[in-house]
Amino acid sequence: MILLQILILFISISFFFYGLGCFYSPKMFEEFKRFGLSSQQRQLTGFFQVLGAVGLALGFYFIPLLGFIAALGLSVLMSLGFGVRLKIKDTFIQSFPSFFFAALNLYVAFSFYDLFDLF
Repeated sequence: MILLQILILFISISFFFYGLGCFYSPKMFEEFKRFGLSSQQRQLTGFFQVLGAVGLALGFYFIPLLGFIAALGLSVLMSLGFGVRLKIKDTFIQSFPSFFFAALNLYVAFSFYDLFDLF
């Protein structure tokens, strides 16, 4: 249970600030151009990352089903990010964080499922 709590805290903080960066960071603007993604896609990505971060935290403390959905959604988002990295032929080191976060969120989603007996 403590491991899940630590992971959720780590993931929530990471996605919250990365998501905000999608709205305000010039470095992020350049990264999304490099990815071949539009400004709208950058903003949508940031919105879903902040939403997922908040959903994870609320899910752990109040509504487990929300945490499960948020973790699954972030896993899908990061899988798509990994696909974009592969498409633009980034190195393994550049692509690894998206793969890592996709797997980590999938683990958290299944932990929510098992721990809270959602269905």
